[in-house]
Amino acid sequence: MTPSTPPHRLQLNPRGRLQHFLTTEGLSTELLTEILDTADSFVSVGKQAVKKVPLLRGKTVVNLFFEASTRTRTTFELAAKRLSADVLNIDISTSATAKGESLMDMLWNLEAMDSDMFVVRHQASGAPHFIAEHVTPTVAVINAGDGRHAHPTQAMLDMYTIRRHKGAFPQLKVAIVGDVLHSRVARSQVHALRGLNVGEVRVIGPKTLIPHDFADLGATLHYDMAQGLKDVDVVIMLRLQRERMESALLPSESEFYRLYGLTQEKLAFAKPDAIVMHPGPINRGVEIESSVADSPRSVILQQVNYGIAVRMAVLSMAMSGQNEMQTVTGEQ
Repeated sequence: MTPSTPPHRLQLNPRGRLQHFLTTEGLSTELLTEILDTADSFVSVGKQAVKKVPLLRGKTVVNLFFEASTRTRTTFELAAKRLSADVLNIDISTSATAKGESLMDMLWNLEAMDSDMFVVRHQASGAPHFIAEHVTPTVAVINAGDGRHAHPTQAMLDMYTIRRHKGAFPQLKVAIVGDVLHSRVARSQVHALRGLNVGEVRVIGPKTLIPHDFADLGATLHYDMAQGLKDVDVVIMLRLQRERMESALLPSESEFYRLYGLTQEKLAFAKPDAIVMHPGPINRGVEIESSVADSPRSVILQQVNYGIAVRMAVLSMAMSGQNEMQTVTGEQ
């Protein structure tokens, strides 16, 4: 499923606004900042007596999760409902695609029901991009994670968390630690951090789990925790992707934890006020020590909370971009 149009171009309308959200790669500093600023305006919605705003009233958002992810699907569903959209969750395991119907046949049927947005999670890299190229132009497509390729909304909620707790990006040193090879979010994080002009991005892990092209993306590669964590402001731990391991890339989980698990001892190499993040779900005693995960320096639960506001921002901006696209088309 390789799109012919690069994803970072496909997702923008002729006015340079989001009409899909497929990747953080290639997005301008201004657009990335706008997503964070828009999320700021939605954080307080969850504290209201009536947790709704009318921005997507009358719109239909379809969650198409070809791969299970309770946390991501739930936050997208909450985000859409708080924007007053109608939400349809498709159980792919019992849908017609599981019985032989093609992906495009299913999408065309959903389009015929006047759907306005597809939130897509798929095990195949490029699937959301493929869908965005082939759906009717009036439907926005949001990438909720595809293969090892990208997880842009997770990356943006991470960026929001960093800005909320640490301020301006150019002064910061950020470390991403763990199974980078199998992580769909690590690549999105690096693209977003570089787009926001962060001071330094470090990628830390065993050589077998760090693709060399991350150096080309603007990250410095480290294979030693003490060296990699020295004086960083933010530590982002990645989940050890057990289900995606295709070969013996690690001797054992216990060996990984000994060398790369985040303990109080290893965290001491970072700045005293460094924050600890994790996209979840956490494997305690594999990626991170419980005393670190539950410490005041951990902002893992805040990430979950901010995720709703960030996804509200992306949904509303993409729908606004689609409306602009239709206006431009109508003027021509």
